[in-house]
Amino acid sequence: MKSILKVLRKQLGKNSTLSEIYLNNQFICYGLEDIPRAKKIPGSTSIPLGIYPLGFNKDGGMNGNYYDRFPKLHRGMIEIKNIPGFSYVYIHIGNTHKETAGCLLVGTGYFFEHGDYRLVQSVTAYKKLYGMLVELLMKGEVFIEVTE
Repeated sequence: MKSILKVLRKQLGKNSTLSEIYLNNQFICYGLEDIPRAKKIPGSTSIPLGIYPLGFNKDGGMNGNYYDRFPKLHRGMIEIKNIPGFSYVYIHIGNTHKETAGCLLVGTGYFFEHGDYRLVQSVTAYKKLYGMLVELLMKGEVFIEVTE
């Protein structure tokens, strides 16, 4: 079974990109990334448009932090794999572009403040999406499509 997580970019702030996130065409939550850039700045550039496989990454400090925080839920970071020129790009918790580290943040809502977007209830959205993705990854392939 193949599933698609769609990140549909909707608005740009000074340093942030707001998206709607759909799983198999069902709205799940909002997403936040850095802004697109012609030349990559590590940790400060949005994910390039495209389709990429998702998988688990069980290495690194963030993985340990999430396991400690969510021991019954966590099975590894959800990593967006095979992005040319990018590595260790995760879906994770955070509220502002300053917390992205070049990754995709999730939240149940958002607001616009001082020229940038900010997510709210990131933990709630993460736990919901993470549980759904784990279940689908155990059954088959899951891809993320980043689009405008």
